[in-house]
Amino acid sequence: MQTETILYIILSGIIALLLALFQYKVKAKKTSKNNMLYAFLRFISVFLLLLLLINPKFEKVNYYTEKPNLVVAIDNSASVVHLNKEDNVQQLVASIKSNTALSEKFNLDFFSFGNHIEPLDSLGFVEKQTNIDKAFKEFSQIYKNTTSPILLITDGNQTYGNDYVFSAEKVKQPILPVILGDTITYTDLKIQQLNVNKYAFLKNKFPVEVIISFNGHNNIDSKFVVTSGKSTVYSQNLSFNKTSNSKILNFTLPANRVGVQLYKAQILPIENEKNTINNYKNFAVEVIDQKTNVAIISDIMHPDLGTFKKSIESNEQREVSIVSPNDYLSQKNDYQLVILYQPNNNFKLVFESLKQNSANTFLVLGTKTDYTFINAIQSDFKQDVVKQTEEYQPDLNTNYNTFIIDDLDFQSFPPLQSSFGNATFSIPMETMLNKKVGSLETQEPLLATFETNSRREAVLFGENIWKWRAQSYLNNNTFNRFDNFMGKIIQYLASNKRKNRLNVDFESFYQGNSNVIVKAQFFNKNYEFDAKEALNIFIKNKTSQTTNTFPLILKGNNYQVDLSNLPAGDYSFTVKATNENISKSGTFQILEYNIEQQFLNANVVKLQQVAKNTKANSYFIANTNTLITDLLNDERFATIQKSSKNVVPLIDFKYLLVLLILSLALEWFLRKYNGLI
Repeated sequence: MQTETILYIILSGIIALLLALFQYKVKAKKTSKNNMLYAFLRFISVFLLLLLLINPKFEKVNYYTEKPNLVVAIDNSASVVHLNKEDNVQQLVASIKSNTALSEKFNLDFFSFGNHIEPLDSLGFVEKQTNIDKAFKEFSQIYKNTTSPILLITDGNQTYGNDYVFSAEKVKQPILPVILGDTITYTDLKIQQLNVNKYAFLKNKFPVEVIISFNGHNNIDSKFVVTSGKSTVYSQNLSFNKTSNSKILNFTLPANRVGVQLYKAQILPIENEKNTINNYKNFAVEVIDQKTNVAIISDIMHPDLGTFKKSIESNEQREVSIVSPNDYLSQKNDYQLVILYQPNNNFKLVFESLKQNSANTFLVLGTKTDYTFINAIQSDFKQDVVKQTEEYQPDLNTNYNTFIIDDLDFQSFPPLQSSFGNATFSIPMETMLNKKVGSLETQEPLLATFETNSRREAVLFGENIWKWRAQSYLNNNTFNRFDNFMGKIIQYLASNKRKNRLNVDFESFYQGNSNVIVKAQFFNKNYEFDAKEALNIFIKNKTSQTTNTFPLILKGNNYQVDLSNLPAGDYSFTVKATNENISKSGTFQILEYNIEQQFLNANVVKLQQVAKNTKANSYFIANTNTLITDLLNDERFATIQKSSKNVVPLIDFKYLLVLLILSLALEWFLRKYNGLI
């Protein structure tokens, strides 16, 4: 407490005493027991009142100890089983949990990781991907500003994510790898990577790129073949040695039939090769007989144009051309869909042509749009014509039911810029995204779709959508989610299929190491999303004829089911509504491929590098005798005594206010009782 405050308190006591004595001694001109009692009560009341006005602050210091955390992160992927280390891992985890000395020194936190990181429940070693980079990124946030060494139990073979050696340095914690494997090198042939497009076009040839690697010292000969069913469609003899230990093959295959075509690429194994699973890789190509050509018509240059082109062309079924109004009119029959970017009077003939042909369109409006022209050239909606601009953030309409959309974390997206004012629609429309100004949620459409006379249209009331694609990449480290969102809009506009009450979203084939997710939407008779319906999916394996039934779980504005546990094979399915006689059927294929079985050894070099960069030691799973001892004796992981200072103002003490009221009330009551009032 400051000296100045103490002086104020002393002065308050003197003033309170003088006032009390003046009232009941000087002014009363006699001394009695009652007057002394009244003077004491008056002193208490005045002193407490002045004390509350001064409101001194008191500091309270609490001391406590904080133990360091020991983060035990366990690789729960299938590669652990492939390397026959699952029993060792279970034994090590059990010994850590049962060690009393570790529990006394550390707060033990157990996690398992594969493609995602989760608090440890049980270890099944069934994860299809390993993302150590993501685990490090999450640990760097969870244990920021704490002492939390990380015990990383893994083989170090990452199948997804950025290089974890660099992300480990950002954790700012010692990382102690327990390496699930050894340093023995085996002779091995392996298909390192296979690149192929997802789609091909009928009567064309599609390119395939294969990277084959060899690990060994001897000279060997082998043969690379690609088969489709029982037919060999490509083959090539290959030779490898210690110096020439990799080959890159580029070739083309014919697309002669429409539909999903399955292929198997294989490098024939050599004698006594330990791991032959990584010698082959299945892949598929969906052959289609036409390509959707999209025209982006613009009279200005803008970054949005490139964004639309890149996003739409991420699907090989689509090709985008950026053209001027005049160029479009000369080749309009080449396009199945038109995007009109910020139209002006130069688009007059384009609008007339589109109206005459009942063509589907995607209209994008912004600050360079001529709204007077827009209002005159079409009758679907009217936009207020003002010179002022405004920035609008997207707000997802969860009741949108034209097709299935995912929430891309739109609240994190930067605002789009457009003309200030509202759009008044004269026809029924569905809002996908509403406008949001700051924290104010409006019911005005930012992105809407509608159908008139079998013609489908979409309108985006804002420019700078290139910022959305960039933000989506920052959020997810990939453009895929935004591109899929844009792809669904294009797919809706490029199709003329009638609206159904049950829509199912699925892929024609899935890679064996990817998640198999089937989504569905169900609408009532008014085409409003029905969240009360119970949907089930009936799955049948075409080869084994086995059937399974799974419920679809409501998630956001759609129903979902995860079929990732199904084995590779060819499947037919039917999604049925329980309460109504409505169903939708389809087929898909799951390709056989387990990326976690492609490794022969642990990645010892990288894990030792992680330990070195974070000033820690690495251990092999077969030799962890000193691990617990090292953790207990490391002086960096000592318990820390900390203090917290809590400053409490006197006015927060409610008992003082109660005492003040009590003293005033008691003085008044006694004076009243003695007839002095």
